Amino acid sequence: MIQRNKLSMPLLLACSLWATEPARVVSWTASPHGRYPSGNAVAQPELQNVLPGNTADDQTFRLIVKPDIFGRSARLRFSNAFGLQPITFDGVYVGLHASGGSLISGTNLPVRFNSGKTSVTVNRGQASYSDGIDLDFGGQNLTGRKLAVSFHVVGRAGPMTWHAKAMSTSYLSAPHSGSHGAEEGNNAFPFTTTSWYFLDSIDVMGPCGVQATVAFGDSITDGTNSTLNGDDRWPDFLSQRLHAKYGQQVAVVNAGIGGNQILKAGGGPSALERLDRDVINLPGVTTVIWLEGINDLGSSGASVEDITDGFRRGVARLHERRIRVIGATVVSSLKSTPTHGTPEVDAKRKAINDFIRKSGVFDGVADFDAATIDAATGTLRAEFQPSSSTGGPGDRLHPNRAGYQAMANAVDLNMIGRSSCN
Repeated sequence: MIQRNKLSMPLLLACSLWATEPARVVSWTASPHGRYPSGNAVAQPELQNVLPGNTADDQTFRLIVKPDIFGRSARLRFSNAFGLQPITFDGVYVGLHASGGSLISGTNLPVRFNSGKTSVTVNRGQASYSDGIDLDFGGQNLTGRKLAVSFHVVGRAGPMTWHAKAMSTSYLSAPHSGSHGAEEGNNAFPFTTTSWYFLDSIDVMGPCGVQATVAFGDSITDGTNSTLNGDDRWPDFLSQRLHAKYGQQVAVVNAGIGGNQILKAGGGPSALERLDRDVINLPGVTTVIWLEGINDLGSSGASVEDITDGFRRGVARLHERRIRVIGATVVSSLKSTPTHGTPEVDAKRKAINDFIRKSGVFDGVADFDAATIDAATGTLRAEFQPSSSTGGPGDRLHPNRAGYQAMANAVDLNMIGRSSCN
């Protein structure tokens, strides 16, 4: 079912007359939710000796990230959103990931800040962009490639801003080991982490008319129970479908945070609080697919009326910026946890889904509930329950790889569309 309101746009959007040049668009995100080690990492190694006192101290991070599209240049954004003191980064490099902590030889490029400086100091509560980086990787085919973003934390960082649930392995040097970002090899990075720290956004110069779709939500968008290093969250599967249809004209980025709520802080800032940072202020965003509400019900006991009011307020703010909003129905959590799995929560969930499907507030509907529910039991379908992350039977709350694929397949790509340039 697709509901469209007065903001709905033609499926093929013509570029403005002056928009004949490449445009800047977000290509990767990792929404910060708090200070390390708060949050819900998956398959995280023990890091007590690697990050003593829960902070970095004169050491180098090598974060492995997968931009959804590439362009002729890129910018990195570093966040100190939850820090208590300024943090200085130097020795910043970006290269093509090979395997482990290693890079493809000859691809490691230096990153500059503030018109050519080799370091940047990010003040408490702030974020800073790098200068544009010419992504000249010697003619390498970049489709599906991952980047290794390396940076040295100068001195002791204090509380670290992070994204716990990367579902991807990155690499760390030892404390007090200094700057190793320029090195292409693996030797300086003996430690692993399944989280991202400080880096929260990458944007690129994409082709004319390029646009971004933001998957905005909680742990089900963040990828709990998907495969570590498998790139099989529902936004990943949606990206594959969109690229098959539209090529590099559309990017999909993931702004999910485990435990996130629409109305209250808990799993990071509430959705309404972080809407500007994680959606509106990112370049090139034209569409949001919004999947939330189950944590408002299970963790906070919010009413259906309060949740639907929160949706109305968030959609209105996005519409003010000419961003279309696709409402995603909330998947079943029946018989999962004592807080999320009760019949009372399920009844409220169904009422919220009725609102998403029928209210006309949204520009379209992605019916994730219909794609994943077992009509006989009211729970997630049995084949969508075993955990793809760490094995075992699953938690009846988060779909697995197969479930996330089914969710992505439920999105009508015509609701997203693309831009074209003559």
